[in-house]
Amino acid sequence: MKLLVTGGAGFIGSNFIHLVLAERPGWEVVNLDKLTYAGNLANLKHVEGDRRYTFVKADICDAKAVAEAAAGCDVIVNFAAETHVDRSIMEPMAFLRTDMEGTFVLLETVREGTVGKLLQVSTDEVYGSILEGAANEGFPLRPSSPYAASKAGADLLCLSYWTTYRTPVVITRGANNIGPYQYPEKVVPLFATNALDGMPLPMYGDGMQVRDYTHVEDHCRGILLALDKGEPGEVYNIGAGNEMPNIEMARLLLVELGKPESLIEHVKDRPGHDRRYALDSSRLRGLGWEPRYDATKALAATVRWYAENRWWWEPIKSGELYRAYYRRQYEER
Repeated sequence: MKLLVTGGAGFIGSNFIHLVLAERPGWEVVNLDKLTYAGNLANLKHVEGDRRYTFVKADICDAKAVAEAAAGCDVIVNFAAETHVDRSIMEPMAFLRTDMEGTFVLLETVREGTVGKLLQVSTDEVYGSILEGAANEGFPLRPSSPYAASKAGADLLCLSYWTTYRTPVVITRGANNIGPYQYPEKVVPLFATNALDGMPLPMYGDGMQVRDYTHVEDHCRGILLALDKGEPGEVYNIGAGNEMPNIEMARLLLVELGKPESLIEHVKDRPGHDRRYALDSSRLRGLGWEPRYDATKALAATVRWYAENRWWWEPIKSGELYRAYYRRQYEER
């Protein structure tokens, strides 16, 4: 098997590449990534010498570059996306372009016969806030942010290609991932690295927003299973069921690091902030998937990784690009 992994220098994509190269010795990976602010080749420094791994710098909206990179590949696994809700509120157009136009280019690449299948990596945020119960794959899509809307639009485009052209496509929708190499604008690496430096943890609103903190390794194993056994035209939720309010997550994180709870600083909530996400993952569990991390184990492993890998995140947080974003996002909140 030879995979074209788009967005493979990002958080989930890089963890997926590590998993594939470790557990599928006969497979090859072509990593196509534009290397925006969140794309970081340091995420893959441990595999850059592997002869089964190739990196191509390109934009998924560039049809010619995608076709060239896809030549000889069996499957596209699409992680390439603008992903941060806060940034989508600031600059929604970038999300529409990458998340929807880019997905269109990949679908056309598969429809034209260059590659055999597309696995589209999506998000639980397409379902919107789930106040009770859990969303299964047939649940209505009610996105609350420009990011979630761009991913929902891409999902619907994928399903339309299956219905109209029989273009082979499988969609996975993952819960909130945590783990190594997550850009520190996201809440867990933000809080962990701030706490390590003795800085405040900016908690939106009352902190009672509930998230399913699924370890990225569990998510990637779910994606790999959907790639192996998923049916074309189907959607598979991937959530470990590790529900936890953000305020509890922050308290456990501080205990793990031996830092005081006084570092939590409540700030103005973001617009349209979903109160709770919850996924029914029984369809994927029926194929044999089971998470290996519960909530506390996933959080502890993640926090330890950031504590032990300052070499990775300190250059990011000290750079002017990150500092300008942080000032804009939090200092006047």
